[in-house]
Amino acid sequence: MTFEGLRRQFEVLRRPSLVRRLVILAAGWSLAVLVVTALVLAMLFQQAAIKRFDQGLAELIDNLTAGTTIDEKAEILAPALTDLRALRAYSGKYWQISEPVNGVLKSRVRSRSLWDSELKTPPDLALRLAADPGKPIFYDTRGPLNEPLRAMATRAELPGGKAPVVFMAAEDRSPVDRDIRNFVTATALAFLLLGVGMVAAVVIQVRVGLTPLFALRHEVAYVRRGKRERIEGAYPTELKPLADELNALMAHNQEVVERQRTHVGNLAHALKTPLSVMLAESQAQPGPLAEVVTRQSEAMRQQVDHHLRRARAAARTQGSGERTSVADVLDELSRTLERIFQDKGVTIDWDAEDDLYFLGERQDLLELAGNAMENASKWCKSRVRVRTEVISPERLRLSVEDDGPGLTPEEREAAIQRGARLDESAPGSGLGLNIIDELARAYGGSLTLAQARLGGLAVILELPRAEA
Repeated sequence: MTFEGLRRQFEVLRRPSLVRRLVILAAGWSLAVLVVTALVLAMLFQQAAIKRFDQGLAELIDNLTAGTTIDEKAEILAPALTDLRALRAYSGKYWQISEPVNGVLKSRVRSRSLWDSELKTPPDLALRLAADPGKPIFYDTRGPLNEPLRAMATRAELPGGKAPVVFMAAEDRSPVDRDIRNFVTATALAFLLLGVGMVAAVVIQVRVGLTPLFALRHEVAYVRRGKRERIEGAYPTELKPLADELNALMAHNQEVVERQRTHVGNLAHALKTPLSVMLAESQAQPGPLAEVVTRQSEAMRQQVDHHLRRARAAARTQGSGERTSVADVLDELSRTLERIFQDKGVTIDWDAEDDLYFLGERQDLLELAGNAMENASKWCKSRVRVRTEVISPERLRLSVEDDGPGLTPEEREAAIQRGARLDESAPGSGLGLNIIDELARAYGGSLTLAQARLGGLAVILELPRAEA
């Protein structure tokens, strides 16, 4: 991806998004709950495993306590067999009987599995046992082979003994630690898959839940593009008032536009009659004053027609929704202009797809394309070429070229000024290109003049396009 593409993606991500906000909130809470649940499960499993492990140590100490005696020489005699693993050297299961001497535990008897070593104890173990006699103390330590051990110690009085003894049992905790790790790993993987599934479910849920909102957006776009006159879909209770308000707003706007259009039309028609009277009177009484009146009256009538046309075009662009086939209009104009300029031998070559539509009224496209094609027919030697193309889903381009003398860059700039006439010998009011420019801009389009490939002038229009 290019740098420009990355920049656009970053700009898109920075925009506020309702979908992104809902997904992040829902997924965030769900993932937080999953993580907490996984940690709690892992902790509970570890506690249960350690508790079960400690029960085995307690049973070993119970057996050791029950079988230990003191002989007549005050020697401690441990039972011969407490656990088979305690008989094998460094097997991982150990026991030891010690006596507390000045706060330090001295080993008296130990299992064969310890061989020549002793169980390591915390420095304060003797004091802790003395502080709470009979209460077992569990702790972690290291064995003869430096393996991790789980150990239990308890203090007891033996019959015939002069001093209490401390029974200690320990076992390699590697297996239970391995079981805990395996459980935590399996739980993490399971919850990871569950989290991915929940995030996907949240995304689907949000997209499905907001489907009516997306549908409303598309329907508003259809109204703007002229494919529908109003919003008609069945929407949920939460969106129904919004759809009704939009319909009411569009109806109100249409009513205001129609009212303004009517007022402008009434004003124009009201002025036309006095102008016609003035023209008729001035033509009936020739003279210098009559010429001035005639010239100014003609200018006033052109101004009235011009502003009436602009008002009508502006009104049509306010969501009238009408669309016009470009091919039909070009075919009609070509036939008409070829008949008008048949003495000149003008041929018009036009090309447009059947499914290409102008988003506007037929009369306006006739005026736009007709003025451009008429100018081209007027100034060409014999050839006029009209081409159309789709610029985007919402825009189309219409270009009219001729093989006439063309215009210089300065003349092209002056040609679109209102009332400009570059050649006073040619008939016309000089408003043709200016009318095209203003009408195109009224539709949100544009007019560009350029050098035609045929050698003459190229009139290029960009206009709104309606979907087929």
